[in-house]
Amino acid sequence: MKSVALHNLGCKVNGYEMDVMQQMLEEKDYKIVPFDERADIYIVNTCTVTNIADRKSRQMLHRAKKKNPEAVVVAVGCYVQAGGEDALKDDGVDLAIGNNRKKDLVEILEQFLAERAQREAEEKNVYDRKTLCHTTIIDIGKTDEFENMNLKETHGHTRACVKIQDGCNQFCSYCIIPYARGRVRSRKEEDILREIGGLAAKGYKEAVLTGIHISSYGTDRGTPELLSLIRAIHGIEGIERIRLGSLEPGIVTEEFAVGLGELPKLCPHFHLSLQSGCDATLKRMNRRYTAGEYYEKTRILRRVFENPAITADVIVGFPGETEEEFAETAAFLEKIQLYEMHVFKYSRRKGTRAAAMDGQIDDETKRERSSFLLDMEKEHSKRFRESFLGREQEVLFEEEKNVGGTLFQVGYTRQYVKTAKKSENSLTNEVVLGKIKGFLSDHMMLLE
Repeated sequence: MKSVALHNLGCKVNGYEMDVMQQMLEEKDYKIVPFDERADIYIVNTCTVTNIADRKSRQMLHRAKKKNPEAVVVAVGCYVQAGGEDALKDDGVDLAIGNNRKKDLVEILEQFLAERAQREAEEKNVYDRKTLCHTTIIDIGKTDEFENMNLKETHGHTRACVKIQDGCNQFCSYCIIPYARGRVRSRKEEDILREIGGLAAKGYKEAVLTGIHISSYGTDRGTPELLSLIRAIHGIEGIERIRLGSLEPGIVTEEFAVGLGELPKLCPHFHLSLQSGCDATLKRMNRRYTAGEYYEKTRILRRVFENPAITADVIVGFPGETEEEFAETAAFLEKIQLYEMHVFKYSRRKGTRAAAMDGQIDDETKRERSSFLLDMEKEHSKRFRESFLGREQEVLFEEEKNVGGTLFQVGYTRQYVKTAKKSENSLTNEVVLGKIKGFLSDHMMLLE
């Protein structure tokens, strides 16, 4: 029995795919061990969204080879796909597998191991690792088919991320992902419903719909189908919550929001992609909306849903961002009052249009702007949480946590507010209705 250590980098889509890859390895009787242990095989599901992500991917690959120089080190995913031949030059990598071959991981790995064993049996001291690797590189931009994988269970959660689409057609000027993930490809509805039905039968109560650009679900087949898909999932017995991944502002129309509002299982938690609150910056980013249009989307959601959680990503220090443009973004964020902001300092990504733009911002300015928005985010987030004080909320509990010697059950409300309840009895995977009575910590509320 060969031991395999796994490490995942990046987004929820990568997390879903890693869960399925682990599942496939376990079904073939590979022994899964922690990544910091010595293993026969190391698999790193890589990320390439920024230069920093590339560096982290390389670091994990080198760490694995250092842990066991004789191990087979496998690089999978976006770093491989975007890097192409460069990824194969890395001496820390024995096998490189592109994004649209993750479902074939075990087959590719076993072929690699068999060929290496055969060459060793023939007493050849050197085998052509690079040629073998090259055959596994697939350009996903040349396929229009969704790579269908089937998740049967996840590890340690009461909710399951389910991948409904892959790829992106937006080509924002700072983003490498369309080159790493290819164009939009939507999964068949019947496959999604079958997978979620199987997860519900295993006891999972919350399904999180994820993808690279889920707002485009169905557009590759000629028509947007996301709302129709959510309605179909709503009918699956056992699923009590449906949570959405990141949405583009353009999908939020009155009709779309009202349609979601008619579905009691739909969680009022919306991550609306923003990036900047300045129209000039948005235009350089090749984002397809204005700040005013984004504001109107938040107003639609707040009209349809009572106190919805709205979150966003914001990039500071984008090329050409002046002090005035940053001030415009800050004023806009103060106006819309988000539950959470994920603030990123712009990272120059080779291969994108933004990397070649004039007006690159120095690191100190990025740090100052990021710090300013993080302070704002902390205040806005606290204000949003305080709005639930004294109100009844449903909490789906996920884990136990010892705080200062007292045992608490910890989970999330429908708005994804982390909440704890003092209890010696496990409440994992139970939905409990109670009144929010205070804070256990800055980021955790307390349920009666």
